[in-house]
Amino acid sequence: KDNCPLKVIVAFSCCFYTLCPSLLLKKNNSHLHFSVFCLTEKHSLTYIYTAFSKPVNLPGLHEFTAMGLLDNIPKQDWMEKHLEPEQNDNGEIQGLIYSLNIFLHVKSFMFWFLIFSNFVLTDTHILQWMHGCEGETQPDGTMKFVRGMDMYNYDGNDFLSFDDNHQVWVAPIHAAEETKRKWDEVQVLKEYTKGYLEKECMEWMSKFRGFGKEKIEKASPPEVHLFTRKANIEQNIILTCLATGFYPGEIILEIKRNGRVLTKEDGLVTSGNRPNHDDTFQRRDHVEFLKSDVSTYICEVKHLASNKHVNKTWGEKLFVVFLYLSLLI
Repeated sequence: KDNCPLKVIVAFSCCFYTLCPSLLLKKNNSHLHFSVFCLTEKHSLTYIYTAFSKPVNLPGLHEFTAMGLLDNIPKQDWMEKHLEPEQNDNGEIQGLIYSLNIFLHVKSFMFWFLIFSNFVLTDTHILQWMHGCEGETQPDGTMKFVRGMDMYNYDGNDFLSFDDNHQVWVAPIHAAEETKRKWDEVQVLKEYTKGYLEKECMEWMSKFRGFGKEKIEKASPPEVHLFTRKANIEQNIILTCLATGFYPGEIILEIKRNGRVLTKEDGLVTSGNRPNHDDTFQRRDHVEFLKSDVSTYICEVKHLASNKHVNKTWGEKLFVVFLYLSLLI
């Protein structure tokens, strides 16, 4: 809702596949066509920090929280295996110091903003800071930097972001212009931010992906189910297409009526990609229509990573029509 003080910042999703153009070769005035499919993937590493200006004393809401996401997934089973041995006394102390520095940075930024923006200090305000990077795998297995993100969000509104290409801070609102001016004057801050996004963040992403390489690169095909259920209106029925158990999360799911792809203008409702308990994904789309509708409905699912292509046809109406015509003969 627009009046909600907390706007969720969603990490950029991963695993976008790109197809290289096919190659055309000439030999002895004849053409040889070689279709070369160079699947590349985009992956992301994102950190999101959320701080309240004061404790809210509500279950599940803490004054300060930090979350890291690899390929838009916050929980990775292999993290415990690889990081636990390093959590000795020295490692724990370093982790606490780093967390404290982040906390102080976010809280000091919030306090500065409250003072210079004439906000009432007794009110509850929310600051979110998101930073991370996105990379694309190359044919030789390396990861190429695509873009970085470093942005601040205050009370649900974009406040400040870093333009990595031009190495300047961007202020989308008037209240942030003073901060932009001061931060633009600190050259070392801009150089550090750019260096972190393009190098250090990419190195950490490659390292994390190496920890879970076997699991991450193992594509899992979707299971596709097409079924109906009762609607609230007696004359209607709801047709649902469910794809579940697929990894990575990029998938194409379409419900077609007589060959035409249905959209939200046709009443199509989608859940979007949702995580399963085993780090795979699911997606559920449904559409409601009259029971008397004799159209042909098809659910088409394409999962490029696993090379899975499924078409399922809802044939109940076709059977009813066939039975009805048979009785007339």
